Amino acid sequence: MSGCGCGGGDLRPVDEAVALLLERAPQAPAVEWVPLSEALGRVLAEEQFAAIDLPAWDNSAMDGYALRAADVPAQGASLPLAGRIAAGEAGSTPLPAGHAVRIFTGAPIPPGADTVVPQERCEAMPGEVRVPPVQLGDHVRRRGEEVRRGEPLVEAGKRLRPQELGLLASVGIARVPVHRRLRVGLLSSGDELREPGEPLGPGQIYNANRYTLCGLLRSLGLDVQDYAVLVDELAASRDALSLAVSECDVLVSSGGVSVGEEDHLKNAIRELGELHLWRLAIQPGKPLAYGEIDGKPWLGLPGNPAAALITALVVMRPFLLRAQGVREVLPAPLALPAGFAWPQPRSRRQYLRARLEAGRVVLHPDQGSAMLRAASWADGLALVEIGQTLEEGQPVAFLPFAELS
Repeated sequence: MSGCGCGGGDLRPVDEAVALLLERAPQAPAVEWVPLSEALGRVLAEEQFAAIDLPAWDNSAMDGYALRAADVPAQGASLPLAGRIAAGEAGSTPLPAGHAVRIFTGAPIPPGADTVVPQERCEAMPGEVRVPPVQLGDHVRRRGEEVRRGEPLVEAGKRLRPQELGLLASVGIARVPVHRRLRVGLLSSGDELREPGEPLGPGQIYNANRYTLCGLLRSLGLDVQDYAVLVDELAASRDALSLAVSECDVLVSSGGVSVGEEDHLKNAIRELGELHLWRLAIQPGKPLAYGEIDGKPWLGLPGNPAAALITALVVMRPFLLRAQGVREVLPAPLALPAGFAWPQPRSRRQYLRARLEAGRVVLHPDQGSAMLRAASWADGLALVEIGQTLEEGQPVAFLPFAELS
């Protein structure tokens, strides 16, 4: 990885920067076992296998009647009823030849039956049922047709969603090994920053980045330690960083990494550890810093609110997910028709706040690096590559926000 690079130089491609960070991601935190009810959003540490067949027995996919297909001629038939089987019952009594049995969704298919006819296709009469022609095996869920005992179920490195929790529960898994939540220390830099609810003095602004980044980090399932704003003094920055690194696995900050005289954060990092300062080929959000203190990573994001959000989503997010133990961390953009023209090529990859309207990607008119309103209006980012031009209707890459959380 290159050195500080504080004096400028060529712009580093975004994908190259992300790849370098992923190579430097620390080992995932230690493993702990948690109940399935507490595993949502956690990262699975060990591959899970099916403990049973799923389904565990042949069962009915419909409310209806179970029978032998061979007992029903081409024109249909009236069959005497031999009882009923509800979900949760054993269904172990063999079906007599030439009979049907009333059955409900999820109930076991009795020995001898091989087909289920939905009730809406049948005519029920006292003691018998009229059924239409049938196809052998209709509406029967076969034992093990979804998963066989011993098959891989959920791979390690997966963030557990509701559907994974349900799948694990369906084979009886009650506890799972997951990585401890990554502890991320969040810091903001700038004497001008004030908290919402406080009065603003001349030249002061509210600390939007603290809430944007804290919300994003928590949405990723991380354990966030939110520290006070760093005052613009070298000694204060150094002390705050020393405390944070003693309590956290990774540090993230916004602001304080440009070339201004009051940007003391980068100098504190350099004194305490190792500093790399890059200029990325991204708009918004060109300055990005990476460093290490006592072997623990630090990411320094830009101070402008929209730039901080975009670099957090595009650069910070995959790095922190990999550090949490997630294997697949890079989202795949969708190719959708552009509802805008882009006639002038740019020297940096554009991440434009956009949303879908009538199947097309449309842009917010305000794309400034300090403007968060456009991101709130948007439901994703349109990506325009370096040197690329677009005519309206041409495909453009679109990253939904839903894929970035």
